[in-house]
Amino acid sequence: MAGNSGKEIRVAGTGRVLVGKAGATPSAAPVDTTVPWPTGWVELGYTTTDGIKFNKKDKIDPVDTWQSVSPARFIYSDRDLTVKFQLLQLNKDTLPFFMGGGAAAVAATPAEAGTYRYDLATNPQSDERQLGFEFTDYNGTTAVAYRFIVPRGQVTETEELSLTRSGAIKLGVTFTAVGQDDPTKPLAYWLMKDGSYA
Repeated sequence: MAGNSGKEIRVAGTGRVLVGKAGATPSAAPVDTTVPWPTGWVELGYTTTDGIKFNKKDKIDPVDTWQSVSPARFIYSDRDLTVKFQLLQLNKDTLPFFMGGGAAAVAATPAEAGTYRYDLATNPQSDERQLGFEFTDYNGTTAVAYRFIVPRGQVTETEELSLTRSGAIKLGVTFTAVGQDDPTKPLAYWLMKDGSYA
C-alpha cells in the first residue's frame, strides 16, 4: 500500500558476496532466502565498508518525426547492469576472480611445499561466473532478507592495485551482467523475504 512507512526503509547493514559457476552446467541458484546457498557457491569474504554498488543504466533512443518536436516513441537500445565492490582477502578464490582466471589457475609449485603460483595469461579467456549477494535488515523485531543474483556475467573492470605499508590490499572489481542464451530468462533477479511485497 502506498504512503509513508518507516518499516519499509531498508538498511543493508552487513552482507555477503558469493560467486558460482556459470555456463552449460551452472551452480544451482537459491530459490529462497531462508535456505543456505547451494553447493558450488563460494563466499568471497570481507569487502570494504563501501559495500556493494549496484548500477543499472538503460540507453533509450527517441524516435523523432517531422510532424512533432517531441519524440513519437522511445526505443531501448542498451541495458548495462553492473555490480562494483572491493575485496579485502587474498586467496585461491579472490585473486583469480580479480585477475580474470579460473580457480584452477592457482597451483602448488614443486620447488617448495606451501608455495603457490598464479599465472596471468598472455591471451585472456572468458571467465564467466554467477554472482550473488545478500543482506539482512532488522527492523525492530522483524528481520527482512534480500538476495540478488546475476546468473551470467564476468569481471569487466578492475581497479588499480595499491601495495602500501599503511593500508590493506584492495581487489576492486566491476562485475557486468551478460544476457542468457534464452532471452525469456532474466538478466538478474531479487529474492526478498519481506512482507512489504505481499
